[in-house]
Amino acid sequence: MIDHRKALDILAASDARRAARRRFIKVAGGSTLALTGATLLSGCFDDDDDNIFAPTPTPTPTPTPTAAPVTDADILNLALNLEYLEAQFYLFAVNGTGLAAAQTASGSGAAGGTVIGGARVDFSGDPLVGAYAREIAADEAAHVAFLRTALGSAAVAMPNINISGDANGAFTAAARAAGVVGANETFNPYSSPENFLLGAYLFEDVGVSAYKGAAPLLSSKVYLEAAAGILAAEAYHAGLVRTVLYAKGMSTAALVTATTRISDARDVLDKNGDSDQGVAGSNGASNIVLADGDGVAYSRNSQQVHNIVYLNATGANVNGGGFFPNGTNNGNPSLRVGLPS
Repeated sequence: MIDHRKALDILAASDARRAARRRFIKVAGGSTLALTGATLLSGCFDDDDDNIFAPTPTPTPTPTPTAAPVTDADILNLALNLEYLEAQFYLFAVNGTGLAAAQTASGSGAAGGTVIGGARVDFSGDPLVGAYAREIAADEAAHVAFLRTALGSAAVAMPNINISGDANGAFTAAARAAGVVGANETFNPYSSPENFLLGAYLFEDVGVSAYKGAAPLLSSKVYLEAAAGILAAEAYHAGLVRTVLYAKGMSTAALVTATTRISDARDVLDKNGDSDQGVAGSNGASNIVLADGDGVAYSRNSQQVHNIVYLNATGANVNGGGFFPNGTNNGNPSLRVGLPS
């Protein structure tokens, strides 16, 4: 069995050596360029003509603030926010309790936020879904622990999270917006195994597309290895949830219809055309893999992800809402504006 943390340490040492060499070459080359440039500038302005008029001074314009560069740690911290959300939902559904306080604090020790809602699901009538739920819950809790270890002191605290199944909860708001329930009805993902699966469906596809979108932006092979491993696990989860919903939909068509409506709502939120599809395919086929026409899982950038989890249909940059009532904890505001796809 591979010890991923040891592998992470080995990759980190190798990556650090490569980074040191790159920095040396960059600094050495930059120094040469700077010296050459200084010589050229000296030649241009070393003029004995005393009749050159000095330009009239003009007010220095106020510089436009530049966004801080997005680092690998910033990207993984965005992933950690999503893992906090998923872990809390699944752990409450399985155990009736969520992450321990020590697993929600920042890497520097600041306390994590609060969780609104969450309840244990009665899986006694469907032990198979219960077994799947327990496996996914364990995986999501492990993802939180793994990312926190990889980030160390840079890990952000868990933000305030809303996973309530009551009339004012984020799940109800999402289900109403999607047309899964009526405008005055409540959607409680903890009330049955089927509702639990639809709640999971809301999250899992978003996680896969978020990791897919972030992977090309990571410069460190250490973090890329970590993200790729979690992406694979999330893809298994998403495929499993979609498979079970499709199977149950063979006898309960409303479940298949609900996935189509949720996918359509996510399309409205992320403003990415008609990329998101429910579990029903065409010509008698299922649609288990959320992929493009080439059979490749598609990407979402950070703003698209935020629009979905904030339930923000305006497209404007907002500071929170939906499942993150006070926003995600990112550290770098650029991640709220959106990374390139």
